Amino acid sequence: MEDLLKCNFCGRKKNEITFLISGINGHICNYCIEKTYSIIHKKFSIKNDEKINVPTIEIKKPKEIKSFLDKNVIGQNEAKKIISVAVYNHYKRIIQGDVSKNKNENTEENVEIEKSNILLIGNTGTGKTLLAKSISKLLKVPFAIADATTLTEAGYVGEDVESILTRLLQSVNYDIHSAEKGIIFLDEIDKISRKNNNPSITRDVSGEGVQQALLKILEGSVINVPPQGGRKHPDQKMIQINTENILFIAGGTFDGIEKIISDRIEQISIGFLTKEKQKEKNNNYFLKNIIAIDLKNFGLIPELIGRFPVITYLNPLNKNMLKKILVEPKNALIKQYKKLFYMDKISMNITDEALDIIVDKTFQLGIGARGLRTFCEKIFLDYMFNIENIQPILNIDKNIVLKKLSFS
Repeated sequence: MEDLLKCNFCGRKKNEITFLISGINGHICNYCIEKTYSIIHKKFSIKNDEKINVPTIEIKKPKEIKSFLDKNVIGQNEAKKIISVAVYNHYKRIIQGDVSKNKNENTEENVEIEKSNILLIGNTGTGKTLLAKSISKLLKVPFAIADATTLTEAGYVGEDVESILTRLLQSVNYDIHSAEKGIIFLDEIDKISRKNNNPSITRDVSGEGVQQALLKILEGSVINVPPQGGRKHPDQKMIQINTENILFIAGGTFDGIEKIISDRIEQISIGFLTKEKQKEKNNNYFLKNIIAIDLKNFGLIPELIGRFPVITYLNPLNKNMLKKILVEPKNALIKQYKKLFYMDKISMNITDEALDIIVDKTFQLGIGARGLRTFCEKIFLDYMFNIENIQPILNIDKNIVLKKLSFS
């Protein structure tokens, strides 16, 4: 009877195996036990590997970060210095947390360092987005841009605030562990300011309500994220993502905040402004004196302001800076056009006077560095379209630029 015993999993008979373990209603052989162990071990190893093999970040010292930013962003030295230190401290905090999770009493290990989310204030085209992109490129971390103007309070037409995390997940093909150490640039954050301080019958669904909804995400919590973005609904499967180590960089023009700062400074000085302060007022240098109360008076709620401990401003671009942006950075526009022509075996040269006209037109347009591309496209469009008829050497001078931009 014992010779008839066999494994209920693989069917091997007792005389074909080393040993057989019997249960109440069945038997399992040593081969099936080993196979089962292998499957279970492999599954748990993958889970452990996912926790251990979290993408490593090559931390850079503040001077290294600023040096890299200098190659990509012209000017804004003070802002670059502030951002470099904030980013360094943020990722140093993450790496330190990964290396040592042991909490020893009465040691500095117990000190919890808060996130260094950054708020950038400056005119359009001054380099807010470029600064954020450059940092993510240097550190090789996931990066996503979200527009605050598309967000509305839950239940209204628009996108839930969680959709900004969906963009970050999508940028790394839904690799949660990578996304949890990425950077999100939240553009146009000034557009979600409280519309006014007076109670209204009309609900402020894209203002204070959105600010309130952002608080949990910015501070650091486990958030249920809809995989495809948009609106959440009850039957949808959610992805959980921890925002504790995601760096949020917010940017906005904050049009009119200079007046708020100006009024505060003048009120403090009781009307006795020195000539130097009056000059600063005329040159729009009030942003360097911005404090939290100014943002509150602009329409941001105190809780949101508190989630951005690092606040800096970007100076408006003058003609000299615009010209440097046009030719000096690693990916300067003129370098890009030269490369495009070179790919068709054409050597493109542009005179200094021609560059000055592009800069003058851009400065008059008043939209910062973005205007440079607008005029460059107008100048080079016809040459690109008729590329097969262009001579090996293409010279762009002042007269050509004036002719091309005569109707701009």
